[in-house]
Amino acid sequence: MPSPPNEGEDQGASPVNGPSVGSYQSSGKRKVRTKKKKGSIAANVAGTKYEIVRIVISEMDFIKTRDEDETANLIWNDSAVQHEKIAELRNYQRINHFPGMGEICRKDCLARNMSKMIKCQPQEYSFIPKTWIFPAEYTQFQNYVKELRRKRKQKTFIVKPANGAMGHGISLIRNCEKLPAQEHFIVQEYLDKPFLMEGYKFDLRIYILVTSCDPLRIFLYNDGLVRMGTEKYHAPSEANLSQLYMHLTNYSVNKHNENFERDETVDKGSKRSISWFTEFLRTNDYDVAKFWGDVSELVVKTLIVAEPHVLHAYRMCRPGQPPGSDSVCFEGCNTQTGLSASCHKRASDKKRNLAQQKAEAQRRLYGHGSMKKLSAASSDWEKQRHTLERRREELKERLAQVRKQISREEHEKQHLGNYRQTHTFCAKLTHTCMLALLAVSPSDFLTQHLTEWLVRMLIPRLHEVLSPPPYFSPTHSQTVNQTD
Repeated sequence: MPSPPNEGEDQGASPVNGPSVGSYQSSGKRKVRTKKKKGSIAANVAGTKYEIVRIVISEMDFIKTRDEDETANLIWNDSAVQHEKIAELRNYQRINHFPGMGEICRKDCLARNMSKMIKCQPQEYSFIPKTWIFPAEYTQFQNYVKELRRKRKQKTFIVKPANGAMGHGISLIRNCEKLPAQEHFIVQEYLDKPFLMEGYKFDLRIYILVTSCDPLRIFLYNDGLVRMGTEKYHAPSEANLSQLYMHLTNYSVNKHNENFERDETVDKGSKRSISWFTEFLRTNDYDVAKFWGDVSELVVKTLIVAEPHVLHAYRMCRPGQPPGSDSVCFEGCNTQTGLSASCHKRASDKKRNLAQQKAEAQRRLYGHGSMKKLSAASSDWEKQRHTLERRREELKERLAQVRKQISREEHEKQHLGNYRQTHTFCAKLTHTCMLALLAVSPSDFLTQHLTEWLVRMLIPRLHEVLSPPPYFSPTHSQTVNQTD
């Protein structure tokens, strides 16, 4: 990331040895300008309260700017950023938030968007438990409870504040009549048969880096956290509904329990590493590659929910920016994933019909079989010739885009660190349909009909690009159910 440009230069320019802003030192009446190192990066971290960010900035030899400096290469904020601020950024600057990400960060927004996905693709999004958004869906929830009572079934529900975090305000209930009708809650069916480790319930905190929304580019960190409960798990009953140390895996909840084990090693204690967990899977004959494939699928399906909103908001902030150009925004986020007790052992991969897939790809690209054999004297032949010429120009343009994409991906591969690329699916599938979305008027952009159209384009080819069917089915996983 280059240094900010000198005064008077074009916003798109990015010199690597320009002076840092605010680096003038007064000596009497004369101002002396001090130069920073060639290629150094300026960072403004005034918007964060976390000391770890400042430590990393120092370790990376970034130059920390003054709090009021808005021209730094990197701007870091803890909270969401105003759209106006993103619009004012110069091309060399980067900020750590995308506009519109609240569509999956808030529990009520995520539940609402997932509900749309479930309606148009129920099989692909069956890993989401039944969810109701209060107060709007209070009546539907009570009708569901009455139907359960009529069938003499007993279920447990988990109640979460609509905009809560860190386990605050979460409770388990069975007596649903006590729920207030006008409170802003998210109510979900509680999945009471989790996969246990040493008798404890646990979840996986997965870390994700999104570097672009057009096309959607996702990187999945190869490690993360295994967060364990601090009391042995038992199926929910009237006697243990209030024992949150058993049912919740949030660190902010379990750290108050006297049974919480603090250990600096990766394989002991109440917080462990996913690298240890993957080794556990390998030792017990689970397929680690399929595990990560399943995690990637869940991440992609979740981010697809936010993509139309994020892209629309980003385009409003950065009008005229061509698709595939460098994004001024990036975002690091995480998701919590629980596993069901019905995980499956390793299974042999099914063979794929590669010849059929290749033929289908060629048919889509070149349109084989769609043109008749015509004589040179016919007017249809002239139309066909113009069609072929137009297709040739389109392919040339695509080739230029592919070359640029390859150059970018080569750079990313050399700087992956401990991340893995999971955006291949998104780059291939969303680029074309997102270009079509840009032509739609803003009033129609976020309608449910358009969202369903987008999903129907993306989902059918999801399994062609991602790993083979994982060793545990997405229908038995939870991305947003038990922990926050």
